[in-house]
Amino acid sequence: MNTTVKTKKVTDQVVLKKADPAYLWDRYGILAVLLILVVLMSVFAPNFLSMSNGLNVMRAVSINAILAAGMTLVILTGGIDLSVGSVVALSGVSSVLLWTAGTPAILAVILGIIVGALTGLVNGTLVAYLGLPAFIVTLGALTYIRGLSYSLTDAQPLIASELGFRGLGNGGIAGIPTPVVLMVVVYAVLWFVLERTTFGRHIYAIGGNREAARLAGIKVRWTLTRVYLIMGACAGLAGVIFAARVESGQPKAGEGYELDAIAAVVLGGTSLMGGRGRIVGTLIGALIIGVLSNGLVLMNVPFFYQLIVKGAVIVVAVGIDGLKNLKKN
Repeated sequence: MNTTVKTKKVTDQVVLKKADPAYLWDRYGILAVLLILVVLMSVFAPNFLSMSNGLNVMRAVSINAILAAGMTLVILTGGIDLSVGSVVALSGVSSVLLWTAGTPAILAVILGIIVGALTGLVNGTLVAYLGLPAFIVTLGALTYIRGLSYSLTDAQPLIASELGFRGLGNGGIAGIPTPVVLMVVVYAVLWFVLERTTFGRHIYAIGGNREAARLAGIKVRWTLTRVYLIMGACAGLAGVIFAARVESGQPKAGEGYELDAIAAVVLGGTSLMGGRGRIVGTLIGALIIGVLSNGLVLMNVPFFYQLIVKGAVIVVAVGIDGLKNLKKN
């Protein structure tokens, strides 16, 4: 009898929780925002709902979404990575340099991604094993990695009109742009990692309480290092896709991309304090930024006003996260 009563109480609590507006907003609010934004843009932005524009939006979103996917893992641990935009440039330049030097296309792509992964490994080692603040480590990396990109090209774009892997940026699979396919693959893999593996559970545990995670036997340092390595690999892939799309190595590529990636993660409901968030929400957050940017361009909004709007979106996203944490406490 007592067991039945307890079970009923637990069930009732779950039902009440799911009916709670705060819970509903946390789970579905960001999706509602995306749908509302799409409706608004379809009304005010010419040709927004056309098939060609839809594909352009998805292609444009793919690079930021891939960066945001890796950034989700970093922020879930309570960290940050400000260097991803510079890594995009370095990986793209490296892959194009390798191709022009006679390296097979597939190997140039793989090595370009490895370059990104190595930058993540350096960041992760400094953060995890030396205990340096992630903000400072990656801020420094943002500068010196950008410098490496300029030094490899003498500060000039490296043009490769017959780039062997240009299909990664401009090709398609069954009518779907290749960058979009790669984006979906990245999200599927990282969703599985976070939701179905021990490593994923360790990431959430570290973000929730690093000391408690350590006392529970989790290898905190090794886990953090792998998280930053994955972030670097995602940035490397994004850099190769960018280079393939413009068919050149651009040392200026990726400037400001770290802000868009962080905004997508926070918009998607991941807490900057770590330990709470979903990678599906990050994808929706990236789509919101992409739809907003595309709609503003179609409405001929001046670039500087676009910056104001995007900056305001970041502030609002962080503000919402702060309110959630205040309510939780």
